[in-house]
Amino acid sequence: MIKKSIKILLVLLLIALLAIQFIRPEKNNLGYESVALFETETKPSENVATILKERCYDCHSNHTQYPWYAEVAPFSLWLKDHIDDGKKHFNVSAWSDYSVKKKEHKLEELVEMVEDDEMPLKSYTIIHGNLSEDDKKLLLQWAGLVRLQYKHQLEVSAN
Repeated sequence: MIKKSIKILLVLLLIALLAIQFIRPEKNNLGYESVALFETETKPSENVATILKERCYDCHSNHTQYPWYAEVAPFSLWLKDHIDDGKKHFNVSAWSDYSVKKKEHKLEELVEMVEDDEMPLKSYTIIHGNLSEDDKKLLLQWAGLVRLQYKHQLEVSAN
């Protein structure tokens, strides 16, 4: 009786797994040019631009380089959720829509998240590896300098 119930459960799970393969979430891929304004305005060095491209843009822009497993549900749905959530918090493709104050605040959040090892997410680093200490240092230095520029803009506009 128990073996038969387990078999039925396994068959139902297999059917469900096959059925969800037909659910195709929309891809987040409007092209790399969607980050051009952000990079033009924030002027990352070549090394920082590489870090951003390889470690940040997949979830924080309108341009995602999808891994092979993005074609397999439930991973495809899980990735879409991560990307949507990442873009909700910080989307470099929407940089032109942010006020100077919001840009400064977004970079402040970036600094805090990287310093506290909350970014990149652990679920991301399991497959893609973590930021090296040198990469973290470069990213934090760049973000700190850009934040100072935005703070200066805010001070000038307040006077």
